[in-house]
Amino acid sequence: MAVADPIARLVKELARLPGIGEKTAQRLAFHILEQGAERAGALAEAITGVVRDVRCCSVCQTLTDRDPCAICADPKRDPRLVCVVESVPDLVAVERTHEFRGRYHVLHGALSPLDGVGPSDLKIRELLLRLEREPADEVVVATNPDVEGEATALYLKKLLSPSGVRVTRIAQGLPMGGDLEYADQVTLARALSGRREL
Repeated sequence: MAVADPIARLVKELARLPGIGEKTAQRLAFHILEQGAERAGALAEAITGVVRDVRCCSVCQTLTDRDPCAICADPKRDPRLVCVVESVPDLVAVERTHEFRGRYHVLHGALSPLDGVGPSDLKIRELLLRLEREPADEVVVATNPDVEGEATALYLKKLLSPSGVRVTRIAQGLPMGGDLEYADQVTLARALSGRREL
């Protein structure tokens, strides 16, 4: 189907977003057109505003529009308990549990030598400098349970252990509602080794 150049350009740009294929991009483009100039302008302003106003928090490296971010500025948060995550969506996932009352540090990735991602590509240096300025009692490593996340966790443990800080790893195991028969061996083994009293 031939479309006007501005529509084709919008479809092309939308298709560059992760998880958006050409057909979804086309549907989104036509939806934006149907909404009219006011809604399209609001969307464009929101995109421009997020790029203009959002930056990394100087303390925890999360994305924020103020520095320090709301979590780092919250006096009710325990500054001696730091949870290290790979990404901002991971931070949001931990926050949704309402269980963690410490502060965070966002690495913006995980070690992946095959993809050319080394320690200098992550916010590890910022974590070390932060812990020098503001010592912690415990660093909870909440990287993903994959090869890259495990490598990152082990690297952080190696770096942080000489400082005397307690380095812990989030528990891993079976999800709620999961079936044992469908669990992979590694997940089931971790669930067994991480068992606790009822």
